[in-house]
Amino acid sequence: MARRVKPSLYFSVDIEADGPIPGPYSMISLGAAVAGRQDGDGYAPEDPEAYTFYRELRPISEDFVPEALAVSGLDRDRLIAEGSEPAVALAEFSDWVREVSPGAQPVMCGYPASYDWTFLYWYLIRFTGASPFGHSGCLDMKTLYATKARLPLRAVAKGTMPRELLSRRPHTHHALDDAIEQAELFSNLMAWPGR
Repeated sequence: MARRVKPSLYFSVDIEADGPIPGPYSMISLGAAVAGRQDGDGYAPEDPEAYTFYRELRPISEDFVPEALAVSGLDRDRLIAEGSEPAVALAEFSDWVREVSPGAQPVMCGYPASYDWTFLYWYLIRFTGASPFGHSGCLDMKTLYATKARLPLRAVAKGTMPRELLSRRPHTHHALDDAIEQAELFSNLMAWPGR
């Protein structure tokens, strides 16, 4: 008898940070959008604007890399005064993920997932003690494309992808905008037969 596998619900996640690694540096914003659902019958995209989450977070250390902070355009002094407490924001995020994925296994997807997942997972464990994605529930869109395109990973960049795969939305470095944009990329990649 075959074991029944839960469907996967894919969450496109984008974070902005003020440095290269969590701990010494801070995740300063978190955006997420439900990209789609996959079960034994295939992948079904969702409207990426239908289910979204966004928070700006208070920095957790005094250290930051000015060039990294400049990418997001966020004001560090404002975040220190008005940003969400990380423990509160990450608990709200975990609750939201569970709320929108009943009966499905949540999977984080990112472009590239390695950077966003590092911050997201570290923050989830540090501030909530658990991850709704488990310890390995992430999928890297860059790797997905490289595999389907039969290219070495280092040869992959959004600029080298076929135009029909890319979202028409701009990449703004606002975490929610970029999560929505990348949710569209993910759905296009899931539907793409590859080369």
